[in-house]
Amino acid sequence: MWRRVADAIRLDIVGGKLERGDRLPGETTLAARFAVNRHTVRRALAALDAEGVVRAEQGRGWFVAEAQRLSYRIGKRTRFSEGLAGQARDLDRRLLTTTSEPANATVARALRLRPGAMTVRLETLSVADGRPLSRATSWLDQRRFADFAGIFERTRSVTATLRNLGITDYARTSTHISARHADAEETRLLRLAPGAILLVSESVDADPEGRPIQYALSRFPADRLELIV
Repeated sequence: MWRRVADAIRLDIVGGKLERGDRLPGETTLAARFAVNRHTVRRALAALDAEGVVRAEQGRGWFVAEAQRLSYRIGKRTRFSEGLAGQARDLDRRLLTTTSEPANATVARALRLRPGAMTVRLETLSVADGRPLSRATSWLDQRRFADFAGIFERTRSVTATLRNLGITDYARTSTHISARHADAEETRLLRLAPGAILLVSESVDADPEGRPIQYALSRFPADRLELIV
């Protein structure tokens, strides 16, 4: 029940019903709204507090935290550094792990490969001003991009890595956005409270000839970033 209460408050904030700095209704009012006891409300607020979504002020109540919510534009030329330009001082993308694995049906379809063809899989974490901003899983055709992970580990940039591999430009060909709760691993890496909501971007990038380069699943904390299409 406390997670349902926390989700509803998060959605009020993400949806604009509550703005940064706004005072939340009192615990009694929230308990009546959700038909729960005050202990459940307190647990929900404590989880949101740990996540940085709300803050308590002694003797005044609970307020929507003032932490900046970033905007990330998704278009034909979607680039991590360009999309957040002017909104954060320090941007970094870290390679967590990399492996070779056979393409399942979804990956094969996105990259136009036969099922079972070998791919390079990368697990990455993007950080803005010290705050984790996205957790991504990417797949590339191993025949074309066998050296991708090694170069990316040095450059920490998809664009720079592709340039090193002879691809000077690429474009987003499709993006599908959904939302869900963070799992345990995402909660830990993105420093979230249990039950946090993620925006999930499923995307394909292609070279100037239209050949797919990368299929990616990117997960963003909904309270830290908005996606603009």
